[in-house]
Amino acid sequence: MAPRRHHRLAYPNLARARRDGTADGADRPHRPTVGEVTVRVSPTGRLFGEMFWRQRRDTALCTAFWSLHQVCEALVPVAIGLVIDQAVSTGSTSAMIWSVLGIFALFTALTMGWRSGFWFLSRAVTEESHVLRMRVVRRLLGGQGIRTGRQSGELLSIATSDTQAAADSLELGSRVVSALLGLVVSTIVLLRIDWTLGLGLVIGIPVLVLGLHALGPLVERHTSAQQQAIGRAAATASDLLRGLRPLRGFGGVDEASRRYRTASRTSLRANVGAVKAGAAFVGVSTFTTGLLITVVAALAGWFALEGRITVGQLITIVGLAAFITDPVLNLADCVFRLATSRASAARVAEVLAAPERASSGVRAAQPGPLVLDEVHTPGLDGASLVVWPGEMLGVVTGQTSTADDVTDLLAGARAPERGEVTLAGTPVPDLDVASLRQVVLVEPHAVDLFGGTLREVLQSGDDRDDAALRQSIAAASVDDLLAEGGPGLDRELLDHGLNLSGGQRQRIALARALLADRPVTVFRDPTTAVDAVTEHAIAEGIRSRRAGDARATVLVTTSAPLLDRCDRVVFLDAGRVTAVGRHRDLLAQSAYAEVVLR
Repeated sequence: MAPRRHHRLAYPNLARARRDGTADGADRPHRPTVGEVTVRVSPTGRLFGEMFWRQRRDTALCTAFWSLHQVCEALVPVAIGLVIDQAVSTGSTSAMIWSVLGIFALFTALTMGWRSGFWFLSRAVTEESHVLRMRVVRRLLGGQGIRTGRQSGELLSIATSDTQAAADSLELGSRVVSALLGLVVSTIVLLRIDWTLGLGLVIGIPVLVLGLHALGPLVERHTSAQQQAIGRAAATASDLLRGLRPLRGFGGVDEASRRYRTASRTSLRANVGAVKAGAAFVGVSTFTTGLLITVVAALAGWFALEGRITVGQLITIVGLAAFITDPVLNLADCVFRLATSRASAARVAEVLAAPERASSGVRAAQPGPLVLDEVHTPGLDGASLVVWPGEMLGVVTGQTSTADDVTDLLAGARAPERGEVTLAGTPVPDLDVASLRQVVLVEPHAVDLFGGTLREVLQSGDDRDDAALRQSIAAASVDDLLAEGGPGLDRELLDHGLNLSGGQRQRIALARALLADRPVTVFRDPTTAVDAVTEHAIAEGIRSRRAGDARATVLVTTSAPLLDRCDRVVFLDAGRVTAVGRHRDLLAQSAYAEVVLR
């Protein structure tokens, strides 16, 4: 039978796409010269082109072998008809022997053609789905970050199911080419037997295929809505699970469950709509194909009764009529699956083409002063500050947007509208993001823990012995997790540390940042979930752990115990630096005291 199965396959090695600081793998922008014709290609079309170019060898081989398979299948009725006319009706022994050998060779080529093509296609789809997954993951987890309105659950759905569905499109090209070739061979044979039958297929099949193709946009719309709804439901479920503990604390579980039920029902309706559209498409294609083949078979029987064709030719026509059903339905299925693949590829292309939050240069980052020079952002109005090596600097502001902007600028996660951010005299946008992360570490206020044990959560890829681990844990006051007789560093943690309290998770994240021991470490409100006694202990622990000539520490916080350990405090009000000095000295200013003592 012709290849109409829904296989999961992939692509071989793909030439690395050029990068110009925009989307991962996107081609460098080209400015047409005089006389050139500019052809605009959509991101989805570009993604399909890249996929087929990367896997051109395996898809070409698959197409060749599947075309051999389809041609051999189309010749089976022809061979049977010849056997009847040349061997059975004549009773020739030699003709019968040659017929058996020919049929055996035909079926051998038919079987091996299908299996060989499937092997190459399987390798192509498997490799390509992996390539797409890795590209999406690199875009999502890369140092530059991307600007997208999609939630984490939707992005996870795109990185898994959508990349696989997009890679499955590699099968469609081979199936279309082989199916069309099978139809061409069948039509030629029918034209040689009787031109009226052949002409009927020459006219009828293209009309049928074009009619089925016209239904493709309807299926694509339903499929796209289905995938969007699934992504939103996954995002809602992810948010619900991650916030389950605080939801229980303030009694919000019922409302969260109601919202998830709403998203789930929307997803269900979208799925039902997509299934209905697919069922209607398959039903229409099956009915119209069957009607066409029935007409051809009926005409062939009439011609045989009139003596216009032989019995062997009648059997050939009936066999070809049955065979033609398969490539036509293959084409119909390709139209249906192309709609699904296009919808998935559009979501993948959206992530790959999403603008980066920060650009990445090529220069290696070196430790040195970290400077914000007259920077302007929505939360900052010409603010300037310098983080000197060996200094512990506090940054105080009463505006959340200002604190966000300072944190993002120090991390290199955004560029100022005006002004400049430099590290050791080099503009941050000119620095390679990977090397920048080795010099500057920003520990955000929101805590994300990864790993199954306390040891795995704390280690970030650098080899650290247990002594260093314990020192960082002590500095962050997480000693209660290393109680005597307990599992210690091998204590098992649930997903994202859900079996820990909020204060424990915050302190573990603090210990992880201290263990990384970067030349510049920035903490954003690291003690909001701990009590006053623990806050004082943490402040002293950070001070002792980060003491040294080369280490610089920035505390973006309003915590008085932390600010009291700082060498210098910068007070930002309305986006401007309004005061600089020691914490205790700045308390004399009412605006500063109001922020840190409330």
